[in-house]
Amino acid sequence: MNRLRRKTSTEKGPNVPASGACERVDLPATAAWRHLDARTGFEVLFLSREADGYFFEGYTAAVEEGEAWAVRYAVTLDPGWTTSSAYVIGRSALGEHDVRLESDGDGAWLVDGNPMPQLTGCLDVDLEASACTNAFPVHRLGLEVGQAAEAPAAYVRAQDLGVERLEQSYTRLPNDGQHARYHYVAPSFNFRSVLVYDEFGLVLDYPGIAARTA
Repeated sequence: MNRLRRKTSTEKGPNVPASGACERVDLPATAAWRHLDARTGFEVLFLSREADGYFFEGYTAAVEEGEAWAVRYAVTLDPGWTTSSAYVIGRSALGEHDVRLESDGDGAWLVDGNPMPQLTGCLDVDLEASACTNAFPVHRLGLEVGQAAEAPAAYVRAQDLGVERLEQSYTRLPNDGQHARYHYVAPSFNFRSVLVYDEFGLVLDYPGIAARTA
């Protein structure tokens, strides 16, 4: 694989395309995170670049507020990092669940084969169980330093795999060395934080949620 050409600006994450670009991004074969604070657990991710986009397959398990859950997911992205589909299987004290999300790439979604108008305009899937899905809008948007964008997502809950709309936004901050930084806001959770990404555009530090271990 040819490594993506590095940008000349010192404020550009090496493997995050510029806004509007569809350059293909090389990815590591695996990544892993340790859950922090809000829950105790671990996530392992396997990544691949496909002929028609990207494929993310992961396994994550945690204990949260005394309740244990486990989730397996498979997410397909198009070459521009817009979510094409996601299949999620979960198990918790609430039982075993699975859900399939499909997108037309223009903001219309099917959930288990049924239209879900609440998700209209969303271009990303966001899994509560995973730290990896915050990579999707960052790559898709390709923000320059100082730019901000709304990035509503199809949000999948960890314990029951319920699907809902999640309003969120990203603002590109100056890099910390070679690590890109974004101010992330999810108003419905009253949550805001600075997320730090590696050279592949994967989260390194998600304060209070997860820290990269591999």
